[in-house]
Amino acid sequence: MAPVIVLALICLVISGALAFTNSITEPVIASAAAERERAARYEIIPGADSFEIMDISGLPSTVKEAYRSTNDVGYIILITASGYGGDMKVICGIDPDGKLIHSKALEQAETKGLGSRITDAPFIEQFEGRDSRLEGVAAITGATISSQAYINAIADAFAAFEIIRGH
Repeated sequence: MAPVIVLALICLVISGALAFTNSITEPVIASAAAERERAARYEIIPGADSFEIMDISGLPSTVKEAYRSTNDVGYIILITASGYGGDMKVICGIDPDGKLIHSKALEQAETKGLGSRITDAPFIEQFEGRDSRLEGVAAITGATISSQAYINAIADAFAAFEIIRGH
């Protein structure tokens, strides 16, 4: 009986320590993630002065946030898509004419060496300058699920752009 009580006390103390550590680190992690997203917006649309968040209903469910540049050089759309390794967070910029400026995966858990190639320049650069038809965009051989998830995320960004443009 005594070993069970000791084990329960150890679990209780460890759980309390983990909860305390989480309460301290959670705001720091959230702040760092917000800063990475802010920096990524300027990386995706370097000519933007600043961004304002847009609150528009009816966007695809994968769209988590949408921003408009204050100097009208483009829109930023953040999408969460389901890849092979789990959720991936994709950010993309679309200019006012409906052409993709740049995109990248902010977070992804795809298989290293296969699905993670969605972060490589040859794959990402094929989207630049494309419109919503995404003609000529190809999935990565051997990483079809991951690359198709990325392509679908970009398609959802264009769907959101069409809704945003109407406002």
